[in-house]
Amino acid sequence: MHDITTHFIRRLREREPQAWFELWETFGPILRSQLRRWGRGRIGPETVQDLSQETLTALAGAIDRHDPSRGARFSTWLLTIARYTLTDEFDRRTAAKRGGGTRPAALEGLADPLDGAPSPPAAYEEAIFDAKVAAALRQVERDSEFMEFAVFRMRVLEGQGGKHTAASLGISEPTVSRRLGAVRRRLRARLFEIFSRYSFTPEEMAELERNGIHLNPNKQQEAGLDQAIADIYPRSCAREATGARP
Repeated sequence: MHDITTHFIRRLREREPQAWFELWETFGPILRSQLRRWGRGRIGPETVQDLSQETLTALAGAIDRHDPSRGARFSTWLLTIARYTLTDEFDRRTAAKRGGGTRPAALEGLADPLDGAPSPPAAYEEAIFDAKVAAALRQVERDSEFMEFAVFRMRVLEGQGGKHTAASLGISEPTVSRRLGAVRRRLRARLFEIFSRYSFTPEEMAELERNGIHLNPNKQQEAGLDQAIADIYPRSCAREATGARP
């Protein structure tokens, strides 16, 4: 497991508020959307919210038992624990209807999510990937000067041309190029940090290049970042809006 990952896990276990906010901001919408889908109308928005929080709490509690040699992905852990929290909720409801109690399933049963767990669907894996990219983008926007990110937003996220961007912002085209390059460099650094934090396997880290994002690009690969981000950004925004819906 990468040092950045273990450091982040330590922050979670120490109940550092910022670490929990980062986890919730990045994956909360995906969990809420997935739990609503599984619940099929049997659980309300407040329960969805509670269960998504329980999933992230359980993730930090079970993560120390992760066995890297089994190749379990971060996304697999997250989905398996979400299933656990939802199943436990239905078990409690069934027991309450029968007038008896039920003891929650032991988290030790999640020591290896690969045992008996189905592979996550491709759409879910894509959502996790997009969420990591979106987290890097949010951090870069916070770290950048307003004009710098305005250039990146217009050129990459909105697909505007260099001349139009320069005229709209009242700057020269060479300035547009310089500021765009600065944001790209910052974004690559943040992508490395975010993917290292939320990746348990080399395969997860390799997803960046498989999607056209090279952290150390040559000239031919430079434009791949812009195209990949332009494709990912609207998908991520749509999912976040769906995940935030009551």
